[in-house]
Parts: sequence; structure tokens; C-alpha cells
Amino acid sequence: MKEKSDGFVRADQIDLKSLDEQLQRHLSRAWTMEQKKEQQEERPNTREEWEIDPSKLVIKSVIARGTFGTVHRGVYDGQDVAVKLLDWGEEGHRTEAEIASLRAAFTQEVVVWHKLDHPNVTKFIGATIGSSELNIQTENGHIGMPSTVCCVVVEYLPGGALKSYLIKNHRRKLAFKVVVQLALDLARGLSYLHSKKIVHRDVKTENMLLDKTRTLKIADFGVARMEASNPNDMTGETGTLGYMAPEVLNGNPYNRKCDVYSFGICLWEIYCCDMPYPDLSFSEVTSAVVRQNLRPEIPRCCPSSLANVMKRCWDANPDKRPEMDEVVSLLEGIDTSKGGGMIPLDQPQGCFCFGKYRGP
Repeated sequence: MKEKSDGFVRADQIDLKSLDEQLQRHLSRAWTMEQKKEQQEERPNTREEWEIDPSKLVIKSVIARGTFGTVHRGVYDGQDVAVKLLDWGEEGHRTEAEIASLRAAFTQEVVVWHKLDHPNVTKFIGATIGSSELNIQTENGHIGMPSTVCCVVVEYLPGGALKSYLIKNHRRKLAFKVVVQLALDLARGLSYLHSKKIVHRDVKTENMLLDKTRTLKIADFGVARMEASNPNDMTGETGTLGYMAPEVLNGNPYNRKCDVYSFGICLWEIYCCDMPYPDLSFSEVTSAVVRQNLRPEIPRCCPSSLANVMKRCWDANPDKRPEMDEVVSLLEGIDTSKGGGMIPLDQPQGCFCFGKYRGP
């Protein structure tokens, strides 16, 4: 064989072992890069339709804190959103199997929630179910989240919780037509959920949100169901006690009619802008509601058309409670043109339900 001057090298001078190692390293690098490229290309196709793209999410300030996590304001793909971060492993005592079970249950809820579309149900945008480490962008840079964290993204409603709105109007009270409109929004939302075979199980004014036009939307669907299934959460400290039906308090089997009972309590609360049983303890309320048929006292100024809806909804016998679509019809049949709302207790003229227009 000729030497290098003619552009050739001698075969017996080539280090085949070294060349083989170099080739192997090169192929390995090329294969790894190709694999990463394929994974990046495949990821959008393998993402579930309800899964968010974390790169499009920016988390901002905390707007609420709860037992299971925090709620933040945020932006997702240019849209104002509320972001709930749930950490299933925060307490440190859950096993991998328990976390996997929670993840599976939540995934089932999300699949249902994602398909809901109603003007009185908060719009679900997407979620991540905590199957891998999550890297989320914040206003101060990126932060890493452990694989036990689940992220839920829903539309942001600037009006805040119905509970806060009622507290703000505690002294002024609400105009009767506003009372009926809020009640109708809630009734229509619940009727829609029930038509989809969904029981909310945590109907309360804290779980209802208002948009900028004061339209009410049911919130915490899905997550609320999962959280409420935890026996430790069904206590007086959560603020849900006053809304729980007798069969729920008694530990008996229950169905969608427990939502109807809770709606009746919410209707009273919307009319009165007050809290049910504020001075009673957990045990006192449980005993009185179940054994003594305790219910909130309906003011004398409350129109009978509305009072009758309350009474029917919170009947001790679930079978006697109306379906929510019937409640919608009953509320739609109420004449609100003359109603002035509830008169504040400190005004000398007493209760005149059809007096001067008041409220927002």
C-alpha cells in the first residue's frame, strides 16, 4: 500500500479498537439526541386533551389557602386563570400506592370536568396530575414542584366567592330580584350537573364564584368531591357543616338530593345575607338537624313563594325534596318586579317585603 503522499494510509497502522470506540461514542450520542428529539415531537401527541402545557402557565400571587393547597392567580396561554396547587404528599404519611390511587381518582374526575360546558359552572381549562416533576414559571423565575403536586387551572372570576359578597351586603341586604337571580344561577348549574349524573356533595356559598357581571358559577367541582371524600375533611372546621343534609350527618347513604338540601340552605343565606346556625357547635348542629329537624329561621318578610322553595328543598326526607330542574321552574315562576328585598333589622319600619327597591 502507498504512503500518505498519495492520500492513502497503511491498514496495518490503523488502531481499529480506538476507531471502534470513537464510532460507538458517536453513534451513542446520535442515538440519544434522536431519542430526545422523538420524545419532544411525540409529547404534544401523547398529552391528554385535558392536560395543560406547563410552559404556557405563569403563576402569580396567592388568592386563597385551603386544607389541601393554595389557589393562585395566573395566566395560561394569555388567559387570566385561577391555579390550584394540591400536594397529596405534603403530610408525608401517604405511601406511593395511596398517592397513585388519589391520582387515578382525580384523573377520572378531570375527564368528566373537562367535558362540562354550562354558563353556571366554572370553566375547567386543564390540569397536570403530578406524574412527574413540574417546572412552573412564576413572576420571580421558575420553580420546581415535586411529583406529588397536582395543578388545576380554571377560569378566573373577578367577583370572588358568593360568601364574601353576602357578608359585604350583610347590613344592606339584597334586592329581591338579585336574590332570585343568584338562586336561579345556582339552581341551573346544579340541575346541569345532576343531568350529567354528577353529585357535587359540597354545595355552599364559599364554593360559588361571581364573574364581573355578577353571574354565579359553581366552583371546586371535581376537586371538592375528592377532598370531601376524606373523612378528616368532613368536620365543623371546614365551614360546610351547616349545609350538610341529615342523611349525610347521620352517616346514611345519600344521593343527588343532598345537593338539593344544601341548595335550600344557600337560598336562605342568599336572602338573609347571614350565616346559618352561627352560635351552635358541631355536635349541637348535628344533633338538632338530625333529631329535632332544626332549620334556619325564615324571616316573616320573606315572600311565601321563596320560603316554600326553601322548605321543600330542606325536607328531612330526601324523596320529598324536588329535583333541581323543578326548583329552576319554581324560581322562574316568582314575580320579582315588586320585591324590595329583606329590610335590615335595625330599620324602624320593620319587614316590608314589597317596599322600596333596595340592594345593588
